[in-house]
Amino acid sequence: MIALLTRDLRLAMRAGGGFGLGLAFFLIVTVLVPFGVGPQTDLLARIAPGILWIGALLACLLSLDRIFALDWEDGSLDLLATAPLPMEGIVSVKALAHWITTGLPLVLAAPALGVFLSLPAEGFLWVTISLMLGTPALSVIGTFGAALTVGLKRGGLLMSLLVLPLYVPTLIFGAEVARRGTEGLAVETPLLMLAGISLGVIALLPFASAAVLKINLR
Repeated sequence: MIALLTRDLRLAMRAGGGFGLGLAFFLIVTVLVPFGVGPQTDLLARIAPGILWIGALLACLLSLDRIFALDWEDGSLDLLATAPLPMEGIVSVKALAHWITTGLPLVLAAPALGVFLSLPAEGFLWVTISLMLGTPALSVIGTFGAALTVGLKRGGLLMSLLVLPLYVPTLIFGAEVARRGTEGLAVETPLLMLAGISLGVIALLPFASAAVLKINLR
């Protein structure tokens, strides 16, 4: 599993679909929003948690089609299917590699980019916590969408249409945690819901993704 994870991390860096693309998109979103909204510090401070979450979600979405595409094109996916490692383990490693190269950099960059949106000082910690809890769910759900559309020509749009509705609960509770934490309100309920979503998809979706991949490989 470690060898597969290392291989996927190297492929993500070489293919240009790793943290660089996601961070660039995240930066563009946070820089452009103040131009569109205007120099209203109070308004920017109120919408900053939601904007950061939307930017992180869309940045994760950019690189989902690469999770299985390269392995499908060179035939590696067929070899992985016959390896001793269960398909569920392979899917989990793929999701972990995507989170390390895309989700984790977004978590680390969010507080710095929050400065562009006049994010209050109280919000930096809660934005980081919410993204740390929520981005693993985005990667696992995205891996499921990538498994559904693997092998389809120009399946990126279809995958986005499939994945975005599944992202909505994570977005709602993640942004709510950041918003409540920024405003000094109680965060226990949305925080537990967000953690429950992440743990649930991590526990269940690898099995669904593995089943879909086995069907596509027949």
